[in-house]
Amino acid sequence: MSVSRRGVVKGGAAGALSIALAGSLDSVFQTSAGAETGEVLGYGPLVPDPKGVLDLPEGFSYKLLSAEGDEIAPGVKVPGKHDGMATFPGSKPSTVRLVRNHEQTASGVKPVAPAGLVYDPAAFGGTTTLEVDGKGNLVGQHISLAGTSTNCAGGATPWGTWLTCEETEGFTGQTKSHGWVFEVDPHNRVTKPVPLTGLGRFAHEAVAIDPNTHAAYLTEDASKPFGLFYRFRPRAHRGYYHAYMEGGRLEAMYARDLPDMSLAQEPGEKFRVKWVKVPDPSAAATSTRKQFEKITRSQKLEGAWWSRGKAYFVASFSRKSDGAAADHAGQVWKYDPSTDTVELELIFKPGGKFDGPDNITVSPYGGGVILAEDGDGEQHLIGTTRKGEAFAFARNALNDSEFAGATFSPDGRTLYANRQSPGVTFAITGPWDRIEG
Repeated sequence: MSVSRRGVVKGGAAGALSIALAGSLDSVFQTSAGAETGEVLGYGPLVPDPKGVLDLPEGFSYKLLSAEGDEIAPGVKVPGKHDGMATFPGSKPSTVRLVRNHEQTASGVKPVAPAGLVYDPAAFGGTTTLEVDGKGNLVGQHISLAGTSTNCAGGATPWGTWLTCEETEGFTGQTKSHGWVFEVDPHNRVTKPVPLTGLGRFAHEAVAIDPNTHAAYLTEDASKPFGLFYRFRPRAHRGYYHAYMEGGRLEAMYARDLPDMSLAQEPGEKFRVKWVKVPDPSAAATSTRKQFEKITRSQKLEGAWWSRGKAYFVASFSRKSDGAAADHAGQVWKYDPSTDTVELELIFKPGGKFDGPDNITVSPYGGGVILAEDGDGEQHLIGTTRKGEAFAFARNALNDSEFAGATFSPDGRTLYANRQSPGVTFAITGPWDRIEG
């Protein structure tokens, strides 16, 4: 990204986003006032880590669970480029399972797995499944999917599985087509490496699923032209592993008055949308995003999640120099299926303290969120208070690699997050109820 971050937080002090907000994001975001007053927000100033790995507020601590290159078994090592992730109940009441993406394409630490877990032997992406005990200690891990490519984000399903998304349309040397979504069962080592073709072939980012209809909302990170926001309506009305294999209808969102989503610059702007069928979801001859003359596009669509009956999704940034209609350093949108409207909830203005929002998870404390930053310079996990005021919750003290995969344990006591490079998964604990503001 070329967006400048001026006045970035220094010396471990908490800071506020340069953002504009509309009302409340269904009690998740609220208008941020007095953000520059210097008052203590969230959990207080960040304390420099003497090990130079992860700066956290006083009272919080972290454990390194699983790092790139760690040996899982003889000849089997943890792949790199840790990315999207979700938590699930473990094999025992006291344990938690995590399924973690690896955004490798054709190089890196190659996942080594039985042939039945490998989709394309030429690809270096995939997922690992970790089991963590009640004290945050790693008790086991294994490769749960291999031979996929550029596994970036994804989403958990209401039926307890993980959808891992390939952010690519192919690469040199592939033996099978790429750009698909795959489903990983965290409780079964015999995951079938079969693409869910109904969800389309494109540069996938994230998925958010309506637990009532099981409709999936998908983001695309692509350019020339920019990507789309999709909806998949499944034929199967009951959720279960590989239910999406039964097919359905893939559609793209179109707002007549919003050809480029960067044109929306004021929170609260709302647009009525319709859903247009994708002619060829398999993109056999033409990329899905190129199959439309009139459609709504956005640069850098990223994270997505379902909350309170609506699908929320993120645009990481937009630049006129790349061909966008307007500049911004990040947007959060809300799609309401009950009204078929999309509304701008949050916009990051260029030049603010933080930029480049990517993965997002809802915090069980105070109704706020945790955003994984993928912007310029220093990288943070950013939190919001009960009043919607933003603060730096964690800082990558090692390098400028992005954060990804932020997700809370089912009991809300542990925040798991990834540093992408060199890849490592953190388990963060502390006095979560102490949030101020």
